[in-house]
Amino acid sequence: MNFKIMEKQTLQSTLKSADTEEWIDIVFYRPIGYQMAIWAKKLHITPNQITVTSMFIGIAAGILFYYELLWVNVIGMLLLILANSMDSADGQLARMTNKCTQFGRVLDGFCGDLWFISINFMLAFRLMNEGYSIYTWIFLFLNGYLHTKQASLADYYRNFHLLIINKNKEFVQSKVQKEKYKILSWRKDFLNTFSVYMYGNYTFAQEKSTPHLQQFYNLLRIKYVDNIPQKLTDEFRLVSKPLMKYCNILTFNTRVIALFVALFLGMPILYFIFEFTVLNAILLYLWLKHERISEHFYSKLFRNEF
Repeated sequence: MNFKIMEKQTLQSTLKSADTEEWIDIVFYRPIGYQMAIWAKKLHITPNQITVTSMFIGIAAGILFYYELLWVNVIGMLLLILANSMDSADGQLARMTNKCTQFGRVLDGFCGDLWFISINFMLAFRLMNEGYSIYTWIFLFLNGYLHTKQASLADYYRNFHLLIINKNKEFVQSKVQKEKYKILSWRKDFLNTFSVYMYGNYTFAQEKSTPHLQQFYNLLRIKYVDNIPQKLTDEFRLVSKPLMKYCNILTFNTRVIALFVALFLGMPILYFIFEFTVLNAILLYLWLKHERISEHFYSKLFRNEF
């Protein structure tokens, strides 16, 4: 009995926060990822090795979605579920072994992008075989660009939420990355330099898309550094936490459920339509809400109300 309680507590310790975890992840992916992480730790497998393996499995899944045979698609679905379980395991293993690195975060995001590049391209080729216009490719690239914006801002808003409620160290500014980059050498430390360069560009794009949030955060840093008042934390969590479910919709699970439904119906075009309409509408809603919330808290900070 004590062992089961301890195991549950250990599983909880590999999660980021209950505020930002999806129920599908909590009841399915995280427990599977946790067991994978335990075995990986015993076998001395690193988080990055799991990440790279998941990359190839996810790409293979996308290739199988090209075929119109449902049983082939189902194998692809199972591979994609396995890849995402491994994606969960690499982060849990990193937290379990205290090996969280910026390169690991960059690699993790890059591998996830490759999954969906494979999926989108294979589905586009499939649509061409079904007689869709060459203009399908224009729609594909536009949809791919918007996909990256959805994932990027959802990740940013979740990390900012975690920063306010528990001082999340994964939230960094692009100017900090640029300062790190200046003292690094591509020749002497290629991987670290690459990760800092890529993460700096990634965060810079996030910052450019969130002007009011940057204004709020900069004033927050000036006034309190890392000692955020509890009153501010509580008030921010109250308005930010309900938005986390929309951030989660823009990441993996809801998107993949839509993909699987479209494949079972034999109509992959429905997946692209869902991404382009529903997910972009949610992205716009999230952006407007967070900008208004940030503007509100900036005004309160300016008036010294905390």
